[in-house]
Amino acid sequence: MKRSKIPSLDDLRAFEAVARLGSVRAAADDLALTHSAISRRVSKLASDIDVQLLKPVGRGVKLTHEGEKLGQVMDDFFQTLTQTLEEMQSTPNTPTIVLSCERSLAMHWLIPHLGAIQEKESDIALNLSVGGGTFDFKREGITLALRRMDFNVNPHWQVDKLFDEEMGPVLTKEQSEYFQSGNYMALSSKTRPDAWQDWLRDNPHIPAPKEHMILDHHFLMVEAALSGLGVAMCPKVLVLNEINKGRLNAPYGFKKDGSHYGLIYQEQELLNRKASEIRNWILALAQQMNQVAEQTHSATT
Repeated sequence: MKRSKIPSLDDLRAFEAVARLGSVRAAADDLALTHSAISRRVSKLASDIDVQLLKPVGRGVKLTHEGEKLGQVMDDFFQTLTQTLEEMQSTPNTPTIVLSCERSLAMHWLIPHLGAIQEKESDIALNLSVGGGTFDFKREGITLALRRMDFNVNPHWQVDKLFDEEMGPVLTKEQSEYFQSGNYMALSSKTRPDAWQDWLRDNPHIPAPKEHMILDHHFLMVEAALSGLGVAMCPKVLVLNEINKGRLNAPYGFKKDGSHYGLIYQEQELLNRKASEIRNWILALAQQMNQVAEQTHSATT
């Protein structure tokens, strides 16, 4: 049957109510129509498809075999329609932008600035998730990912370089004497267990530490350094704010380790306007960070 031949939806709706509720009167109450209006619509539907749908039983009606079949189809149809409309109405009009970021970077660089973007772009639904290394855009529902680029990247992905990774020792003012004498604890992260060894090899005039503590994450290492537990071999991006506030010192500056951070998204799928705004904001934030880093470097040299 061509769709143009399908009976009126009003007639089908009237019949579905009769089939579901078991009487014409109940259907009339449910649809806020008169008893006669329901009867006319059901009779018209039966005439249009040339099939008897109801048969009289006493003062009421009963579905025929064909009526039961059509009634079940219409019940399924209206249930599906109702569910679809509810889902559409409960779904926000603004698609959520999921930004995945390495945990330490999120805590010490991204999150402190999120208030500014949320205030500026209040209509953007932005969700922040934490994770490191490779990922799956589709399976994890990620829109943008901020990562240290130390893994193989899908050739179909687009990567915007943000800033170089630079490492160096950071410590509180109280730890300076211990650092120079070798009476200090070296703090490092599980993700870079050889960072201290590499740095000491390039700086042989600095005595080796008396102890070495490895923490699970860089953000724990930063907190340990802030508490005066030891000297942290730390990425610059994670401690710039603490250095500018005078809470940590970087007496020997930072050295590039050959890697960098990047903002990743899928090249074959153009970012929507809101995702593009988040991307541009992150690029501007990275540029600002690079400028602050240059000023900090100039002030310490």
